[in-house]
Amino acid sequence: MTRALIFPGQGSQSIGMGKALADAFAEAKDVFAEVDEALKQNLSKLMWEGSTEDLKLTENAQPALMAVSMAVIRVLDKQGKFALPAAAKFVAGHSLGEYSALCAAGSIMLSDTARLLRKRGEAMQKAVPVGLGAMAALIGVDLAAAQEIADAAAQGEVCTAANDNAPGQVVISGHTAAVDRAIAIAAERGFKRSVKLPVSAPFHCSLMQPAADVMQDALGDVDIKNPVVPVVANVTAQAVSDAATIRDLLVKQVTGSVRWRESVLYMKEQGVAQLVECGAGNVLAGMTKRIDKEIVALSLSSPEEIDIFLKSL
Repeated sequence: MTRALIFPGQGSQSIGMGKALADAFAEAKDVFAEVDEALKQNLSKLMWEGSTEDLKLTENAQPALMAVSMAVIRVLDKQGKFALPAAAKFVAGHSLGEYSALCAAGSIMLSDTARLLRKRGEAMQKAVPVGLGAMAALIGVDLAAAQEIADAAAQGEVCTAANDNAPGQVVISGHTAAVDRAIAIAAERGFKRSVKLPVSAPFHCSLMQPAADVMQDALGDVDIKNPVVPVVANVTAQAVSDAATIRDLLVKQVTGSVRWRESVLYMKEQGVAQLVECGAGNVLAGMTKRIDKEIVALSLSSPEEIDIFLKSL
Protein backbone atom coordinates (compact mmCIF):
# COMPACT_ATOMS: atom_id res chain seq x y z
CA MET A 1 0.00 0.00 0.00
CA THR A 2 1.40 3.41 -0.99
CA ARG A 3 1.52 5.66 2.05
CA ALA A 4 2.54 9.10 3.25
CA LEU A 5 3.54 10.19 6.73
CA ILE A 6 1.76 13.24 8.15
CA PHE A 7 2.57 15.34 11.20
CA PRO A 8 0.21 17.28 13.50
CA GLY A 9 0.22 20.99 14.26
CA GLN A 10 -0.58 23.18 17.22
CA GLY A 11 -3.69 22.21 19.15
CA SER A 12 -2.78 18.53 19.36
CA GLN A 13 -0.65 19.02 22.49
CA SER A 14 -1.59 17.55 25.87
CA ILE A 15 0.20 17.05 29.17
CA GLY A 16 1.87 13.64 29.23
CA MET A 17 2.30 13.31 25.48
CA GLY A 18 5.32 11.23 24.56
CA LYS A 19 5.94 9.96 28.12
CA ALA A 20 4.89 6.39 27.35
CA LEU A 21 7.19 6.38 24.32
CA ALA A 22 10.14 7.60 26.38
CA ASP A 23 9.45 4.97 29.04
CA ALA A 24 9.16 2.15 26.51
CA PHE A 25 11.91 2.99 24.01
CA ALA A 26 15.45 4.29 24.56
CA GLU A 27 15.48 5.87 21.10
CA ALA A 28 12.40 7.94 21.97
CA LYS A 29 13.95 9.01 25.28
CA ASP A 30 17.03 10.12 23.35
CA VAL A 31 14.91 12.36 21.11
CA PHE A 32 13.46 14.23 24.08
CA ALA A 33 16.92 14.57 25.65
CA GLU A 34 18.33 15.97 22.41
CA VAL A 35 15.51 18.53 22.14
CA ASP A 36 16.01 19.53 25.79
CA GLU A 37 19.72 20.03 25.14
CA ALA A 38 19.15 22.02 21.94
CA LEU A 39 16.75 24.39 23.72
CA LYS A 40 18.70 24.53 27.00
CA GLN A 41 15.37 23.83 28.68
CA ASN A 42 13.82 20.80 30.36
CA LEU A 43 10.97 20.84 27.87
CA SER A 44 10.22 17.16 28.42
CA LYS A 45 9.55 17.80 32.13
CA LEU A 46 7.13 20.58 31.15
CA MET A 47 5.44 18.23 28.67
CA TRP A 48 4.99 15.46 31.21
CA GLU A 49 4.56 17.28 34.53
CA GLY A 50 3.85 20.92 33.69
CA SER A 51 0.65 22.91 33.31
CA THR A 52 -1.59 22.92 30.27
CA GLU A 53 -1.29 26.72 30.16
CA ASP A 54 2.51 26.57 29.91
CA LEU A 55 2.49 23.79 27.33
CA LYS A 56 0.05 25.56 25.02
CA LEU A 57 2.28 28.64 24.82
CA THR A 58 3.29 28.76 21.17
CA GLU A 59 7.02 28.78 21.95
CA ASN A 60 6.65 25.53 23.95
CA ALA A 61 3.92 23.75 22.01
CA GLN A 62 5.71 23.92 18.67
CA PRO A 63 9.00 22.20 19.60
CA ALA A 64 7.16 19.85 21.98
CA LEU A 65 4.84 18.54 19.28
CA MET A 66 7.76 18.11 16.91
CA ALA A 67 9.65 16.13 19.59
CA VAL A 68 6.78 13.66 19.98
CA SER A 69 6.54 13.23 16.21
CA MET A 70 10.26 12.58 15.91
CA ALA A 71 10.14 10.13 18.82
CA VAL A 72 7.55 8.13 16.86
CA ILE A 73 9.73 8.27 13.73
CA ARG A 74 12.83 7.06 15.60
CA VAL A 75 10.88 4.18 17.15
CA LEU A 76 9.48 3.14 13.77
CA ASP A 77 12.98 3.20 12.33
CA LYS A 78 14.71 1.29 15.14
CA GLN A 79 11.97 -1.16 16.10
CA GLY A 80 10.46 -1.88 12.71
CA LYS A 81 13.17 -0.96 10.21
CA PHE A 82 10.47 1.37 8.90
CA ALA A 83 12.69 4.03 7.39
CA LEU A 84 12.32 6.63 4.69
CA PRO A 85 12.44 6.64 1.71
CA ALA A 86 11.24 3.01 1.46
CA ALA A 87 8.43 3.54 3.99
CA ALA A 88 6.53 6.40 2.35
CA LYS A 89 6.12 8.28 -0.92
CA PHE A 90 5.63 11.70 0.72
CA VAL A 91 5.74 13.50 4.05
CA ALA A 92 3.55 16.45 4.99
CA GLY A 93 2.68 18.38 8.13
CA HIS A 94 0.06 20.87 9.27
CA SER A 95 1.69 24.27 9.92
CA LEU A 96 4.50 23.56 12.44
CA GLY A 97 4.08 19.91 11.44
CA GLU A 98 5.80 20.77 8.17
CA TYR A 99 9.00 21.21 10.19
CA SER A 100 8.47 17.77 11.74
CA ALA A 101 8.00 16.35 8.24
CA LEU A 102 11.23 17.95 7.04
CA CYS A 103 13.11 16.65 10.08
CA ALA A 104 11.72 13.16 9.50
CA ALA A 105 12.84 13.33 5.87
CA GLY A 106 16.39 14.31 6.82
CA SER A 107 16.11 17.84 5.50
CA ILE A 108 16.73 19.60 8.84
CA MET A 109 18.61 18.20 11.85
CA LEU A 110 16.59 17.54 15.01
CA SER A 111 18.46 20.12 17.11
CA ASP A 112 18.09 22.77 14.40
CA THR A 113 14.38 21.95 14.01
CA ALA A 114 13.82 22.41 17.75
CA ARG A 115 15.58 25.77 17.76
CA LEU A 116 13.76 26.94 14.63
CA LEU A 117 10.38 26.08 16.14
CA ARG A 118 11.24 27.85 19.39
CA LYS A 119 12.20 30.93 17.36
CA ARG A 120 9.07 30.57 15.20
CA GLY A 121 6.81 30.30 18.24
CA GLU A 122 8.36 33.33 19.92
CA ALA A 123 8.23 35.38 16.72
CA MET A 124 4.60 34.52 15.99
CA GLN A 125 3.61 35.42 19.54
CA LYS A 126 5.41 38.77 19.40
CA ALA A 127 4.19 39.72 15.91
CA VAL A 128 0.78 40.95 17.10
CA PRO A 129 -0.11 42.38 20.52
CA VAL A 130 -2.39 40.09 22.54
CA GLY A 131 -6.04 40.86 21.80
CA LEU A 132 -5.42 42.57 18.47
CA GLY A 133 -5.80 39.40 16.43
CA ALA A 134 -8.04 36.33 16.45
CA MET A 135 -8.93 33.15 14.58
CA ALA A 136 -12.25 31.37 14.11
CA ALA A 137 -13.41 28.14 12.51
CA LEU A 138 -16.33 28.54 10.14
CA ILE A 139 -18.25 25.25 10.17
CA GLY A 140 -20.12 24.05 7.11
CA VAL A 141 -18.40 26.63 4.91
CA ASP A 142 -16.24 25.77 1.90
CA LEU A 143 -13.07 27.68 1.04
CA ALA A 144 -14.62 29.99 -1.56
CA ALA A 145 -17.52 30.97 0.71
CA ALA A 146 -15.16 31.47 3.66
CA GLN A 147 -12.95 33.81 1.66
CA GLU A 148 -16.00 35.77 0.48
CA ILE A 149 -17.13 36.16 4.09
CA ALA A 150 -13.63 37.20 5.17
CA ASP A 151 -13.41 39.77 2.36
CA ALA A 152 -16.78 41.23 3.32
CA ALA A 153 -15.74 41.42 6.97
CA ALA A 154 -12.33 43.00 6.44
CA GLN A 155 -13.49 46.60 5.98
CA GLY A 156 -9.93 47.88 5.76
CA GLU A 157 -8.57 45.40 8.30
CA VAL A 158 -6.99 41.97 7.79
CA CYS A 159 -9.32 38.97 7.52
CA THR A 160 -8.54 35.94 5.39
CA ALA A 161 -8.86 32.18 5.12
CA ALA A 162 -5.91 30.77 7.07
CA ASN A 163 -6.49 26.99 7.15
CA ASP A 164 -8.46 24.99 4.60
CA ASN A 165 -8.62 21.93 6.84
CA ALA A 166 -11.42 19.76 5.47
CA PRO A 167 -14.77 20.07 3.70
CA GLY A 168 -16.91 22.31 5.88
CA GLN A 169 -14.07 23.46 8.12
CA VAL A 170 -12.19 26.60 7.17
CA VAL A 171 -10.32 28.71 9.70
CA ILE A 172 -10.13 32.47 9.23
CA SER A 173 -7.54 34.78 10.75
CA GLY A 174 -7.00 38.51 11.14
CA HIS A 175 -7.85 41.52 13.28
CA THR A 176 -10.19 40.63 16.15
CA ALA A 177 -12.93 43.02 15.09
CA ALA A 178 -12.84 41.73 11.51
CA VAL A 179 -13.02 38.11 12.65
CA ASP A 180 -16.01 38.98 14.86
CA ARG A 181 -17.67 40.63 11.85
CA ALA A 182 -16.99 37.50 9.78
CA ILE A 183 -18.71 35.32 12.38
CA ALA A 184 -21.76 37.60 12.24
CA ILE A 185 -21.80 37.61 8.42
CA ALA A 186 -21.52 33.81 8.33
CA ALA A 187 -24.56 33.57 10.60
CA GLU A 188 -26.49 36.01 8.38
CA ARG A 189 -25.69 33.80 5.38
CA GLY A 190 -27.09 30.71 7.09
CA PHE A 191 -23.91 29.24 8.53
CA LYS A 192 -25.05 28.95 12.13
CA ARG A 193 -21.91 27.56 13.73
CA SER A 194 -18.64 29.42 13.97
CA VAL A 195 -16.13 28.82 16.74
CA LYS A 196 -13.65 31.42 17.99
CA LEU A 197 -10.39 29.54 18.56
CA PRO A 198 -8.44 29.77 21.84
CA VAL A 199 -5.22 30.93 20.20
CA SER A 200 -2.85 33.66 21.31
CA ALA A 201 -2.24 35.20 17.88
CA PRO A 202 -3.75 35.37 14.36
CA PHE A 203 -1.61 32.79 12.57
CA HIS A 204 -1.26 32.40 8.80
CA CYS A 205 -2.29 35.87 7.74
CA SER A 206 -0.43 39.05 6.77
CA LEU A 207 -0.34 40.25 10.39
CA MET A 208 2.38 37.61 10.87
CA GLN A 209 4.79 39.40 8.50
CA PRO A 210 7.15 40.41 11.37
CA ALA A 211 7.44 36.72 12.25
CA ALA A 212 8.08 35.83 8.60
CA ASP A 213 10.96 38.31 8.58
CA VAL A 214 12.43 36.69 11.70
CA MET A 215 12.13 33.24 10.15
CA GLN A 216 13.76 34.35 6.92
CA ASP A 217 16.86 35.29 8.91
CA ALA A 218 16.70 32.19 11.12
CA LEU A 219 16.26 29.79 8.19
CA GLY A 220 19.13 31.50 6.38
CA ASP A 221 21.46 30.40 9.17
CA VAL A 222 20.43 26.72 9.10
CA ASP A 223 21.67 23.93 6.85
CA ILE A 224 18.71 22.55 4.89
CA LYS A 225 19.25 19.47 2.74
CA ASN A 226 17.10 17.98 0.02
CA PRO A 227 14.62 15.62 1.78
CA VAL A 228 14.92 11.89 1.11
CA VAL A 229 11.25 11.91 0.05
CA PRO A 230 9.29 14.90 -1.28
CA VAL A 231 7.51 17.17 1.19
CA VAL A 232 4.01 18.38 0.29
CA ALA A 233 4.19 22.07 1.19
CA ASN A 234 1.38 23.85 3.04
CA VAL A 235 1.36 26.95 0.86
CA THR A 236 1.38 25.20 -2.54
CA ALA A 237 -0.23 21.79 -1.82
CA GLN A 238 2.44 20.37 -4.14
CA ALA A 239 5.49 18.19 -3.61
CA VAL A 240 8.89 19.85 -3.25
CA SER A 241 12.35 18.31 -2.96
CA ASP A 242 14.68 21.26 -3.50
CA ALA A 243 16.28 22.68 -0.34
CA ALA A 244 16.33 26.29 -1.56
CA THR A 245 12.64 26.13 -2.48
CA ILE A 246 11.81 24.55 0.88
CA ARG A 247 13.57 27.40 2.69
CA ASP A 248 11.55 29.98 0.72
CA LEU A 249 8.24 28.16 1.28
CA LEU A 250 8.82 27.93 5.04
CA VAL A 251 9.09 31.73 5.15
CA LYS A 252 5.92 32.12 3.06
CA GLN A 253 4.14 29.59 5.28
CA VAL A 254 4.14 32.00 8.25
CA THR A 255 1.74 34.39 6.50
CA GLY A 256 0.29 31.97 3.93
CA SER A 257 -2.75 29.75 4.14
CA VAL A 258 -2.39 26.10 5.15
CA ARG A 259 -3.88 24.25 2.17
CA TRP A 260 -4.34 20.97 4.01
CA ARG A 261 -7.44 19.67 2.22
CA GLU A 262 -5.76 20.20 -1.14
CA SER A 263 -2.54 18.62 0.14
CA VAL A 264 -4.36 15.42 1.12
CA LEU A 265 -6.16 15.28 -2.24
CA TYR A 266 -2.87 15.90 -4.07
CA MET A 267 -1.28 12.94 -2.30
CA LYS A 268 -4.25 10.75 -3.23
CA GLU A 269 -3.92 11.83 -6.86
CA GLN A 270 -0.29 10.70 -6.71
CA GLY A 271 -1.36 7.21 -5.63
CA VAL A 272 -1.24 7.48 -1.84
CA ALA A 273 -3.81 5.17 -0.22
CA GLN A 274 -2.75 5.42 3.43
CA LEU A 275 -1.89 8.41 5.61
CA VAL A 276 -0.06 7.66 8.86
CA GLU A 277 -0.20 10.47 11.43
CA CYS A 278 2.99 10.41 13.51
CA GLY A 279 2.79 12.27 16.81
CA ALA A 280 0.37 13.58 19.39
CA GLY A 281 -3.39 13.17 18.99
CA ASN A 282 -5.41 12.12 15.96
CA VAL A 283 -6.62 15.43 14.52
CA LEU A 284 -5.18 14.89 11.04
CA ALA A 285 -6.50 11.34 10.76
CA GLY A 286 -9.94 12.70 11.60
CA MET A 287 -9.62 15.41 8.96
CA THR A 288 -8.52 12.83 6.39
CA LYS A 289 -11.72 10.85 6.86
CA ARG A 290 -13.71 14.00 6.16
CA ILE A 291 -11.62 14.91 3.12
CA ASP A 292 -11.77 11.50 1.39
CA LYS A 293 -13.18 8.35 2.96
CA GLU A 294 -11.27 6.15 0.50
CA ILE A 295 -7.95 7.05 2.14
CA VAL A 296 -6.96 4.84 5.06
CA ALA A 297 -5.92 7.08 7.96
CA LEU A 298 -4.40 6.08 11.27
CA SER A 299 -2.55 7.74 14.14
CA LEU A 300 0.60 6.62 15.93
CA SER A 301 1.32 8.19 19.31
CA SER A 302 1.61 5.30 21.77
CA PRO A 303 3.74 2.15 22.02
CA GLU A 304 0.59 0.06 21.54
CA GLU A 305 -0.42 1.87 18.34
CA ILE A 306 3.09 1.57 16.95
CA ASP A 307 3.23 -2.15 17.77
CA ILE A 308 -0.09 -2.83 16.06
CA PHE A 309 0.96 -0.83 13.02
CA LEU A 310 4.35 -2.56 12.63
CA LYS A 311 2.72 -5.99 12.98
CA SER A 312 0.27 -5.07 10.20
CA LEU A 313 3.02 -4.42 7.66
